[in-house]
Amino acid sequence: MRGKKLRQALTSGKRVYGIALEGFGHPRWPRFFANRGLDFIWVESEHAPNDRETISWATQLYAAYNICPLLRIPEPSAALAAMGVDAGAQGIIAPYIETVEQVKQLKGAVKYRPLKGEALQTALNTGKFPSAESEAYLPMYNEDAVLVIMIESPAGVRNLPDLLAVGGVDAVLMGPHDLSISHGVPEQYDHPIFVEALQKVISICQQHSVGVGIHYINGTVERAVSWANWGFNLISHRGDTLFIAEGAQREIGELRAQLGDNTVTSASSSMLESGHSM
Repeated sequence: MRGKKLRQALTSGKRVYGIALEGFGHPRWPRFFANRGLDFIWVESEHAPNDRETISWATQLYAAYNICPLLRIPEPSAALAAMGVDAGAQGIIAPYIETVEQVKQLKGAVKYRPLKGEALQTALNTGKFPSAESEAYLPMYNEDAVLVIMIESPAGVRNLPDLLAVGGVDAVLMGPHDLSISHGVPEQYDHPIFVEALQKVISICQQHSVGVGIHYINGTVERAVSWANWGFNLISHRGDTLFIAEGAQREIGELRAQLGDNTVTSASSSMLESGHSM
């Protein structure tokens, strides 16, 4: 699935499925991930030390295997967003969005590139482009461009109608760890305050025909299904680090048990259980 089809699915309310990649693995990974039910992956550069070259080969390889590559940038920066799309990402995930101006500048970087400077600001502020030809050209040039904003605070929830009114946002992704902490109920994902925030975001997104999802790195399939039934259609389920760690622990644990050796240490188990929500 390319960015254009992912965007169309998101805005029409259809579900799309993907995972987070912290480490990207190696160049053979995209081939192994192909044809395994993934519509997209998103590569991480907010909490993981991946450089521009790594991001470039990873995004372009996943795209070559028809898995839409999104990139989470470290901060809501138009320059970083443009850099990511230039590297090969077909979409940008921007963290901790709270203001209309942040969304406008990200929209310009992702949907209006390569327009820059005064011409870009005029287009963003007035809707006027250098010419009719330029206005018609930009959607074709950026046909696979996907913009996802992250809502992780009360201000983000409160301002969401105005943020989406800017246009250009294809989906909203919530970070439950930060969202719960900023609402005063850390990691209490069944707390009425947290549940109310999630349901409010879902409702607003549906009113604006914008995709909506949540990424809980430690979440179970049961939790993901429960949340999806509330109306989430951007299904971002866990990530590479825990998939690998838990797979290794499970099978090595089975080998140890069947061969009568010690099970995995409690310290290692607690590390798996304690992970964080990216």
